[in-house]
Amino acid sequence: MKDQLLPNAEWLAIIAASGIVGTAAMTLFMYGMTFITDKVMKVTKILGTMITCQTTDDRGLSESKTAIFTGIVAHYIIGIAFVFCYHILWFLGVGQPDFLNGLILGLASGMIAVMFWFTFFAVHPFPPDVDLKSYLLTLFLAHFVFALTAVWAYVFFAARL
Repeated sequence: MKDQLLPNAEWLAIIAASGIVGTAAMTLFMYGMTFITDKVMKVTKILGTMITCQTTDDRGLSESKTAIFTGIVAHYIIGIAFVFCYHILWFLGVGQPDFLNGLILGLASGMIAVMFWFTFFAVHPFPPDVDLKSYLLTLFLAHFVFALTAVWAYVFFAARL
């Protein structure tokens, strides 16, 4: 399937497309949970608000185009980076792109994300007002959506090489 550690252009396209598809599914899940629970879980807006340090005076999410754009771009780059790591693991013979490994990668990715976000909120000088316990739990679950969708997309696109 893959004959080199650093992927060629075709594999980079598959990795990028899979990361985009997985991130889109995860983002949709998070925004759906915002709608269902009426809690702040808009991951791209939270990320953009925190990266740009544009938390509003009442600790709300920024509505600036810069913050929103930054959050979206950062989130998709992170998603692509996760799939790149998955690809490297598979290349090295650690697992394979299938449902079971998607669950395992969802668990691992979710744990990494929770640790990152917990730390990010802890060190940020002015984080937005978010129910962190609910956000982190939902974010953890969202990484199963991400990983399973990204693995499915990876297999789908790789079959067309």
